[in-house]
Amino acid sequence: MMFNRPRPIDVTSRLWRVNETQSDVAGDGPIALLRALIGLGTRHKIPLSVCCGGGLLVAALYAHSLPPTYQATATLLLEPRQSAVSGGEAGVQQILDLNRADSELQTIRSERLLSAVFESLNLQDDAELGRQQPSLIGRLVNGFQLGGPGEADSARVDRSQPLEGSADIELANEADRAAFSNFTSRLKARRVGQSFVIEIEYSSSDPKLPARVANATVSGYIYQTVAFKEQIARAGTEALQGRLDSLAQQVDAAREAMHEGALPAIATPDADARIIGAALPPLGPSAPRKSLIIALGGVVGLLLGFGVVVIQMALDRRIRSAKELARETEILCLGSIPDVPGVEGVPWRITSPQEQKFVSAIRDVRTSVEIACTSLRNEKSIVIAVVGWTPGAGVSTLCTSLSQIISRSGRQVTLFKAADGDNIRVLDDNLPAVSLAGAAFAGLMPEQLSFEYVGGVAVLPIHSRDANANLFTDFRNPHVRRIFEAARSRGDVLLDLPALRHSMDALALASYADAVLIVARAGKTTIEEVSESVQLLRRAGANVVGTVLNRARG
Repeated sequence: MMFNRPRPIDVTSRLWRVNETQSDVAGDGPIALLRALIGLGTRHKIPLSVCCGGGLLVAALYAHSLPPTYQATATLLLEPRQSAVSGGEAGVQQILDLNRADSELQTIRSERLLSAVFESLNLQDDAELGRQQPSLIGRLVNGFQLGGPGEADSARVDRSQPLEGSADIELANEADRAAFSNFTSRLKARRVGQSFVIEIEYSSSDPKLPARVANATVSGYIYQTVAFKEQIARAGTEALQGRLDSLAQQVDAAREAMHEGALPAIATPDADARIIGAALPPLGPSAPRKSLIIALGGVVGLLLGFGVVVIQMALDRRIRSAKELARETEILCLGSIPDVPGVEGVPWRITSPQEQKFVSAIRDVRTSVEIACTSLRNEKSIVIAVVGWTPGAGVSTLCTSLSQIISRSGRQVTLFKAADGDNIRVLDDNLPAVSLAGAAFAGLMPEQLSFEYVGGVAVLPIHSRDANANLFTDFRNPHVRRIFEAARSRGDVLLDLPALRHSMDALALASYADAVLIVARAGKTTIEEVSESVQLLRRAGANVVGTVLNRARG
């Protein structure tokens, strides 16, 4: 019989039914990641559901707070005129017309034309455009859209006759400037692919205004083009009055249409453009897309929930599974005891599946300890110590259950039991008067001790009712060693040790054990507490063979 000699775990421990960490080679890849995410979502379904629901609620409130936006689009087809020359020259003319399409697009986007439309429709007093000043980002975006002052000037067409003073428009104050800036940011002019088709689109919360603005922009472009040709015709050598009258009618029709926010009432063949699609009042709002916003809100809430769970898991060091206990502490986990309310030991008659799981887990722990101590079984019996870092880990329940399992297998068992809660002061009147601390303090011999037999197990308290005996007893003295040797000569010995955090008596008593088990309570004990317990016990000369997870869920 040898005490205070740590021994390596026997080779046969590889046969244990334990939660030993396996290689992660087979767990790599997207399938493993998907399984991990599903498992994470299943374990933390409540916070994820709360975050996802919160995201949906916030997105729904935001979507319903946004004003509806209506859009209308007018379509314009440029008609390049080709001269009746040879095929090669016609090809050159076509390329020049394609380049001209980009120039005409810049003309539509120019401040000259847009300011004329803005003034014609009297939009400077529109509440929607003037109710807020554009932000810094809006001004930057608007600057890029307009191409800056230099590009805007270069984009203007050099025509000798301005649009009735619209080129020299000066906004009266900052409110007018803000309204015009908002107006230009809502109007979009784009070319459809590499074709001659130009789409002019306007967005507004007024369902009637987008069509008026889009049509007025088209009419303004036509008015500008025809007015330029009329001026050339008047200043040139054309003498036919009919030609002048035709151009004058087209100019008047385009001007009137621009002011009314409509299209010219007559055909405008001299505009070098043909209207192929008038802007119509929208039937419903095109923005905001509430269903998309709500869906994105749910996705963002779910991702936020995963982020919160990951951060919580990174900061939460509490042990929740046997695999995590074995992986983080690098110590074998000998078993996982399920949480069965009301069970304080091994019942004589199993009446529920929960009790059956509990008894099976206790039996597995006992088998693991037996395999770990196989090389010591040539002696008569072994000493097993069970300890936790804090009270409430379930050390007493595990010791009681192990002693009952061993006793019912035909072996005699002696249990040295610590008090629950405060391990220094013993206040339980049901405990025997004699204790291990009292016997060591009084110098009693092993044969002078009287054990209390509970279910066939000999039980002796570790601490005494006498506070002096608890304070001044040295558990490393020869009296304690002789008591353990006497108990070991009769059968196996289990030590229900006090919590390491509150008493160093556990270190002194653990050195007498052949195998020491550290109990961690699921969801309560942290990884650092288990690691510190292992270090303290090994420094004291205890042989820590493994850990046990108690009150595990799932």
